[in-house]
Amino acid sequence: MSFDTPNGTRGARQPGAGRMIRWGNKMAMSRIRRKGGRFMEMNALALTTVGRNSGAERTTPVAWFPGTDGSWLIVASAGGAARNPAWYYNIAARPDTVRIEVTGRTVPVTAGQLHGAERDEAWRQITAASPRFAKYQEKTDRQLPVIRLVPRSG
Repeated sequence: MSFDTPNGTRGARQPGAGRMIRWGNKMAMSRIRRKGGRFMEMNALALTTVGRNSGAERTTPVAWFPGTDGSWLIVASAGGAARNPAWYYNIAARPDTVRIEVTGRTVPVTAGQLHGAERDEAWRQITAASPRFAKYQEKTDRQLPVIRLVPRSG
């Protein structure tokens, strides 16, 4: 499945990578790892990608929703920003090097972007469970990418 969502021309302010955001993300991931996958009233996981340019591992807390067959669905919302989050491009460049930490375990996954009817159905499920994602979509003119994470075998 192709990762082909272009950046938009309007949207909310992109969440920065300043000291406070990094500290907040570190605290969120610590909580996710220690107490399981609930954070800010949503299921959350720690998403680790490999930088498309740097090759360095990057870990980010991300909300998730249950997919079919034991998969996890995540949204590259960036809070409704015009640009896709950096982790989206890392996944696009290396979809087979992604791993997640969820419910006390580390799971190597393969990432794929949903399109068409499959994306539409997942989007309905996501916005029903967490209306804030519909609000993020209203802020931007790009279609927020929905990514399915499937456990990798072997």
